[in-house]
Amino acid sequence: MAEAGTSSGPARRAAASVGRGARRVFHADGADRSGLAPLSYVTVANFACDAILAVALANTLFFSAATAESRGNVALYLLVTVAPFAVIAPVIGPALDRLRSGRRLTVSLTFTLRAVLAVILALNFDSWLLYPLALGMLVLSKTFGVVKASITPHVLPPALDLVRTNSRLTVLGHVCGSVVAGALAAGVAWIWDSQAALWLLATVALVAAYVAMTIPAHAEASADEEHASLRVERGTLRSGLKAVLTRPLGRGVLANLWAESLARFMTGFLTLFLAFVAKAQEDATAIEQAGLLAIAGAAGGIGTFVGNAVGSRLPLGRPGRIATVSAGAALSAAVVAAFVGTIWMAAVFALVAAIASALGKVALDSSIQTDIPDAARSSAFGRSETALQLAWVFGGALGVLLPPDFTIGFSVVAVVGALMFTQSLLTARGSTLVPGLGGNRPRFPGEDRGPVSSHNTTASNTTTSPDDSLRRPDEATTSPDDSPRRPDNATTSHDDSPRRPDDGPHYPGDDEMGRMAP
Repeated sequence: MAEAGTSSGPARRAAASVGRGARRVFHADGADRSGLAPLSYVTVANFACDAILAVALANTLFFSAATAESRGNVALYLLVTVAPFAVIAPVIGPALDRLRSGRRLTVSLTFTLRAVLAVILALNFDSWLLYPLALGMLVLSKTFGVVKASITPHVLPPALDLVRTNSRLTVLGHVCGSVVAGALAAGVAWIWDSQAALWLLATVALVAAYVAMTIPAHAEASADEEHASLRVERGTLRSGLKAVLTRPLGRGVLANLWAESLARFMTGFLTLFLAFVAKAQEDATAIEQAGLLAIAGAAGGIGTFVGNAVGSRLPLGRPGRIATVSAGAALSAAVVAAFVGTIWMAAVFALVAAIASALGKVALDSSIQTDIPDAARSSAFGRSETALQLAWVFGGALGVLLPPDFTIGFSVVAVVGALMFTQSLLTARGSTLVPGLGGNRPRFPGEDRGPVSSHNTTASNTTTSPDDSLRRPDEATTSPDDSPRRPDNATTSHDDSPRRPDDGPHYPGDDEMGRMAP
């Protein structure tokens, strides 16, 4: 008895130490006071739910049948889940974006419903209900992503900005959610079965549903919050109240969104395509097949961590250049992988694509933070997150539909990626391949594309003009705090030299200050 008590003492102390360390990480920089801490917890829970579901479905979809049968199973899974999601996502995103209240309740409901679906799935694991229940899980996970993107700007600690906050949430989600919870689920499934992993998912989801309601009330939409739109009408911008309430994203933000969508498309493709390539190695043992997947998975995971670590410390005065270079690197890796066609080159491709996705997201967040008015920023994050999720889904669908051949698969991805990269470049320069979703719009939301008003003839825009109501409602006057971030309010100086269109807006003192505080 004494020996048992002695041995349990160090274990308890170690567990308490780990708990205190985790609490310090989640509550650092004032996150406990701003409301970021509970949002961090539920973000980790969302990653954990996705990882546990993937572990629970792995035996059914990938490793319990021969290659052709597994491919048919996953093709059916995509038909029932991805295809409907691609149809309803453009509806879900705008609907959630227009929530004036109830965002915390919506987050809580996404976890509560996932717990219910996990229980039903555990009790009907070998039936046809697998696929519609998987659809429900996917939609609820993506719903959380959209609402979380809208909540984040409202719970920022004073010591952090949106870029570093989103990087922190991503790293915490991957480490504590995908890695730790995924490993725990794999252990549960190995000791018991896949259904047991689903019971673990239900438990995690119920705890997250409770934590979501502890997010502070100020995370809800403010009274003067506006909506942002990806599209813009052809010709002149819409005028009046409708134009103010549904601002189209600026040219720089949309160009960065296309670049980041390219990287998300490639990561979605690699996630499923490499699994089937490994499974297609019929002369390899199960351990060798798992080893091939582990190589590619490790490369992608390392790339995500590296990209977020570098992005959180990178000067972001020119987010357009970062997004373009990142997307170009991913596209170049796809072209090289198509010619080389080996598992090691595929791992390099996964590494580069993951780094590009992380850096591109940092650049996109930075451009939204600096280009979008405060009142429309939450909406812009929600709309952009919906677009990125659709890009990932599109890539994943191609990963299943294309044959498990490196040359064919990577060639198709390179072609599609080249089109998306071209669209990004054209958007930055005021043109487009896709009507309504390109650069035929002002650089900043609400700017007039026509001639400058006679009431506003100076380059500094310091006087009031008739279009001030559509330019920046929160920027009608210049203040010392706003001047570094608001290029349309700054006075003309020698720093206001012409810039390349893909570099985004120019801020006085970019070279010295690097990255601006929010």
